[in-house]
Amino acid sequence: MSFEQSLARLEEIVAELDGDGLDLDAALALFEEGVERLRAASAELARAEAQVKQLVERADGTFELGAFGD
Repeated sequence: MSFEQSLARLEEIVAELDGDGLDLDAALALFEEGVERLRAASAELARAEAQVKQLVERADGTFELGAFGD
């Protein structure tokens, strides 16, 4: 699932949890799914941040992305 899809699902989960009529088991299941989606989105964001940190300025003032993991 992409970062954007994880965020969209998190928004759906929050809306469902804010609504009325959920029993405790359903609310707990949604909460657990939300935690999993949040972890996945956080990991994806961390990967993207690592790539951004790898930007290197060239002598001419432009930037290039170094190989990931260097």
